[in-house]
Amino acid sequence: MKGIVFTEFLDMVENEFSYEVADKIIEENSLASNGAYTSVGNYDNAEMIMLITSLSKHVNTPAEQLAAHYGKYLLNRFFILFPHFFTSVSTTFDFLDTIDRHVHVEVKKLYSDAELPSFETKRISERKMQMFYRSGNPFACLAGGLIEGACEKFNEKITIKKDISADHMSATFTLTKED
Repeated sequence: MKGIVFTEFLDMVENEFSYEVADKIIEENSLASNGAYTSVGNYDNAEMIMLITSLSKHVNTPAEQLAAHYGKYLLNRFFILFPHFFTSVSTTFDFLDTIDRHVHVEVKKLYSDAELPSFETKRISERKMQMFYRSGNPFACLAGGLIEGACEKFNEKITIKKDISADHMSATFTLTKED
């Protein structure tokens, strides 16, 4: 998993909880990286699971809820760090359509070793879309948070029905635009 996912996670923890909590969740886990991440490095996804699980215990919030919250946070950060991915789209559906066909293509050009999830979309109607998430990592809740973040960023009221697999490695998100 790319280091930017880790560096942004720890920034979120520091900003929204505290530096002390960030230090605790690093210190209490046996991390191969020792919690020293660079945005371009590659790290074991198990470390992210350990960090989220530890954070869950410290802030008394379910890990799935924290992963989704982080997804929303990460979408906002991507909007700031990579604005070119958002300039040619004006709706959530349009943006979600670009993830596999544009965003991930560009990421692979920069980081050929990046292990990226699949985000396949299917337009059912003007107001309804399905997104199929598949990954070798159990981060379907984080993906759901990214979708929620996109809805907020594009200022759209969209109901999201989530069907997440037990292992969190796949999910179907059904998005319906509200009036």
